[in-house]
Amino acid sequence: MRKFIIAAIIAAALAPGSAVAQQGTVTGAAGGAATGAIVGGPVGAAVGGVAGAVVGTMLAPPPEEVRSYVLQEDQPSVTIQRRIVVGEALPDDVVVYRIPKYEAYEYSVVNGQRIIVDSRSRKIVQIVR
Repeated sequence: MRKFIIAAIIAAALAPGSAVAQQGTVTGAAGGAATGAIVGGPVGAAVGGVAGAVVGTMLAPPPEEVRSYVLQEDQPSVTIQRRIVVGEALPDDVVVYRIPKYEAYEYSVVNGQRIIVDSRSRKIVQIVR
């Protein structure tokens, strides 16, 4: 029970302030809690929920304006020999392009897919379809 209370306090402290981030947080928390419950019962659910919320917040979807900008831009596609996976960083040799008014995001076109990346970590945030 004590671990559950500690996990709840941590989850409350990590709660994001913006509505956009909350969508990723809720999705991540639900997935983490379900996985944790299967592996570790009630305590696993609490810990998994917190971990999932943190990951979900980090990979929150960008604003619609960012997606629209990426869809309108015309940049050449580069080919890499691996799958494009949300949450993984792009290789350093892949060119990324800035998105005006949104310093937190950049984009690229890789293997014919338009992707949005976190500008600091180069992690893929979203594959735009």
